[in-house]
Amino acid sequence: MRVALGADHAGFEMKQVFKERLREKGVQVLDYGTSCCESVDYPDIALPVARAVATGEADRGVLICGTGIGMSIAANKVRGVRAALCHDVFSARVTREHNDANVLCMGARVIGPGLALEILETWLGTGFSGGRHVSRVKKVTQLDDLRDQ
Repeated sequence: MRVALGADHAGFEMKQVFKERLREKGVQVLDYGTSCCESVDYPDIALPVARAVATGEADRGVLICGTGIGMSIAANKVRGVRAALCHDVFSARVTREHNDANVLCMGARVIGPGLALEILETWLGTGFSGGRHVSRVKKVTQLDDLRDQ
């Protein structure tokens, strides 16, 4: 699995923890920054991560900022991205099972590193359920076309 990983200054430390854990598990990590705690604008990080997922360069993406909200808004502007903001394990599991989310967003100022790692591992380890959810995800994907109108 290839995971595109990115964070702004607020999420930098958590990103480093994630990167280490993912590599320990044999996951190929594509790090899109930031590389320090100096202030950066979250859309500048969200865009390349979302594009990597949308183009297939990465299988999934993970974005971290202070709340996760800005990253999720920015990532969802990219066609083909279904970014989900998760701060609990249940939501992480369900966004994969029901929504086939391909980008996980989290807030480093909202949850601690222990829970964040549990959410990350749950999200990466959960598959899409298919079934009745296929038509719903297809409808969400078709909403991308409305942007072009």
